[in-house]
Amino acid sequence: MARVSQEHLDARRRQILDGAARCFARDGFHGTSMQDVLKEVGLSAGAVYRYFSGKEDLIAAIAGEAVGGVRQAFERAAQVSPPPTPDVLIGRVVRTLFAEGVDGGRGLDRRAYAGLIVQVWSETLRSERLAATLTEAYDGLRASWSELVGLYREQGVLTADVPDEQVVRTLIATAQGFIVQTAMFGDLGPETLEDGLWGLMSMDVQKTS
Repeated sequence: MARVSQEHLDARRRQILDGAARCFARDGFHGTSMQDVLKEVGLSAGAVYRYFSGKEDLIAAIAGEAVGGVRQAFERAAQVSPPPTPDVLIGRVVRTLFAEGVDGGRGLDRRAYAGLIVQVWSETLRSERLAATLTEAYDGLRASWSELVGLYREQGVLTADVPDEQVVRTLIATAQGFIVQTAMFGDLGPETLEDGLWGLMSMDVQKTS
């Protein structure tokens, strides 16, 4: 019997994950059955269960990718030297994230992909397995962005006596908030976030004191 190549195995796994992601984005994690996934991907139960033991396994895999995608988008944006200002940085993060999620072959638009990420976040409230995945990714994200905030301080552009941890959490929360608003309303583009942050950064603190 001919040996199945690793490329074929990877492509089949990708096919299953992409189909499941479309189902989950459309009907939610708990509104989707394994039969729905089988129908979406056009494969037999045996073919799918070769890669995933069930729906929980699919959810965990998609959650891992979604969380990893957010982390990678942050890390790539932070690798530019000198680091860009927060408005450019956060804009670059969300552009990278949605470019990968929307154009990756899943057939999801920006709002649907944002909704999938929000579902992953909410699912961590009930799943210890997903919570552990999210916590690990979040800890790595905070560590890498703490280095970035340190560079801001070295360059003298961040002078306020605020702990780096609070600055990092605010940067992450800004991107998370954008994802949530996109999922809920679907009428935002990265330029909205960039322009809004630039407006806040341009405030004259002396006049508002």
